Amino acid sequence: FIEIAVKLSAVVCCRCSPTQKADIVRLIRRYTKKRVLAVGDGGNDVSMIQAADVGVGLVGKEGKQASLAADFSVMQFYYLGRLLLWHGRNSYKRSSKLAQFVIHRGLIISIMQAVFSALFYFAPIALFQGMLLVGYTTVYTMAPVFSLVLDRDVTEDIAMLYPELYADLTKGRSLSYKTFFTWLLISIYQGGALMMIAVWLFDTEFVHVVSIAFTGLVLNELLMVALEIRTWHRLMIWSILGSLLIYIASIWVLPAYFDASFILSGAFVWKTLVITAVSSVPLYIIKLIGRIYAPPSYAKLT
Repeated sequence: FIEIAVKLSAVVCCRCSPTQKADIVRLIRRYTKKRVLAVGDGGNDVSMIQAADVGVGLVGKEGKQASLAADFSVMQFYYLGRLLLWHGRNSYKRSSKLAQFVIHRGLIISIMQAVFSALFYFAPIALFQGMLLVGYTTVYTMAPVFSLVLDRDVTEDIAMLYPELYADLTKGRSLSYKTFFTWLLISIYQGGALMMIAVWLFDTEFVHVVSIAFTGLVLNELLMVALEIRTWHRLMIWSILGSLLIYIASIWVLPAYFDASFILSGAFVWKTLVITAVSSVPLYIIKLIGRIYAPPSYAKLT
């Protein structure tokens, strides 16, 4: 029975007891090792909904028992397609991008610290301290990074018109070991480039190495967020510009970490832009070439 059932795209449990429905869900999960979604509209479907990985309850003539016990509640069965093909797709894509970007944001600053220590015979000296370390993950980069949850790769009409796009999600390409190690290599490259080029270009002004490296780090992170966005939202623009303005204002608010006269000099500006470009632009070029020769399925539709 299970060998036949798992070959179907969907299984309808009709005229079964609540226990039998739950047993079928458990058997399919155990046999296929895959995630199972169960949909029900009555009290006799509660056990099946709770046994599944994801439960969807319909509010109907049989009451709200199923919808109250489910992970998601919809008013009509028709809405299930939109829940999966549009909201489910966005949830997976956005969660994957946000998780990996948060890892990148924390790893790049660790790489910079490791390179800084290695350049000075592994002396136990902290590169960023106090408000800089706290502000990096909260004030300067938090809003732009978390604005990525507003991003989308296709419109709702395209997602509903081409259900095949949902099949790509089952392959796990957005969040896998490959993508994790890709972001790991990106963090290593950017952290090393930011630190080593900063030391090389500002050799005579090494006393300002903290402000130099931190400025390049913040600009690099804001630029990376901008390059990862596929569909711009006004909150994304405000978050990036707002974070940049906050950083500029902190130059005068935190004189213990920044020398305003040095940061506003022409040499500092063009050298910092060079550092940011070297750490970000090559990665964007590689990504652009990859999209040209091996475009993802959603890119072919847009």
